[in-house]
Amino acid sequence: MMSAVPPEQLASWLESALGWENIHFHSALSGGNSNLTWRFQSGDRACVVRTPPVNDISPTSARGIQREAEMLQAIEGFAVRAPAVLAWCDDASVIGRSFLVQEFVDGRALTDTLPGSYPNTVDTVNSLGADLIDQLAVLHCVPTDLPALAKLGRPERFVARQIERWISVRQEHSVRELPALFALGEWLGAHVPEAVAPAVIHGDYHLDNTLASPDEPKILAIIDWELATVGDPYMDVALMLMFWGEYRTQEPPAFTALQSISRRSGVISRRELAGRWAESVGRPLHHMNFYMALAFWRLAAIIEGAYGLFLAGQLTSDYARGLEYDVPALLAEAERAARGDW
Repeated sequence: MMSAVPPEQLASWLESALGWENIHFHSALSGGNSNLTWRFQSGDRACVVRTPPVNDISPTSARGIQREAEMLQAIEGFAVRAPAVLAWCDDASVIGRSFLVQEFVDGRALTDTLPGSYPNTVDTVNSLGADLIDQLAVLHCVPTDLPALAKLGRPERFVARQIERWISVRQEHSVRELPALFALGEWLGAHVPEAVAPAVIHGDYHLDNTLASPDEPKILAIIDWELATVGDPYMDVALMLMFWGEYRTQEPPAFTALQSISRRSGVISRRELAGRWAESVGRPLHHMNFYMALAFWRLAAIIEGAYGLFLAGQLTSDYARGLEYDVPALLAEAERAARGDW
């Protein structure tokens, strides 16, 4: 869904803040989760403005944009491929809520097809997968003791708190009978691995939250940092791997369109990518069955809420309708992953 057109006064504010002349609204950019994403142009220069929707100014959405700004500023200067922060505005008199101004990255969001300039081969997809996991490793090597990160994470009991939170949410807001959700939640809670050294994590890392080069299979930038924090890096790895590759235990798999470009015969496997990450960051892979199960289970627990909105008539999209199947399919994949089948 495309974003709304921004208020006219925003261009004037950008001219003053950035020192650019003749700034004008260029286009709304799709994606970006629930936030509005607008491209502005000044000659051959461009920037991106990200802000919560006008009809959804909740403390959570506002904090997400602020977290994105703070995290991007904290990791600036390291080798992480991410848009630079150009400005931050928390003056509500400008457009009615806070907004973030970022560098514009001329990349492509890849979903179900490769750009026409890419060779349509398995090697191309493998290059994307390798770069995707390599860039995650770069992020996980950013020092966590940076002063700017001090208030951006609470790594103590990070995994256990995630499990407890989503069990509680689903108990409080029950949508339908899903005994596997609670059984798996109990199993996960009883098998949380010992705490690992925390890392800077993205929180929603997968191919759809990156921008790729228009010319070659290479990741130019990681985007959508609203959930970034200091926590358990294995959760990032498992989430990225969850939709990668041709191997699935359910037919059809949940979300057949997501990262479908990787679902071709001979593509690099999840386990190969996990091993590549482990070698890069110097961490073991002793508990990946647990983390893969957690990734499938946690996503199921989160999106079951959207299925509840569909049943209540508040969401009518094909995505929401498909959750009738997708949530149980994710839980089934979680059960298999817990046994090492991923």
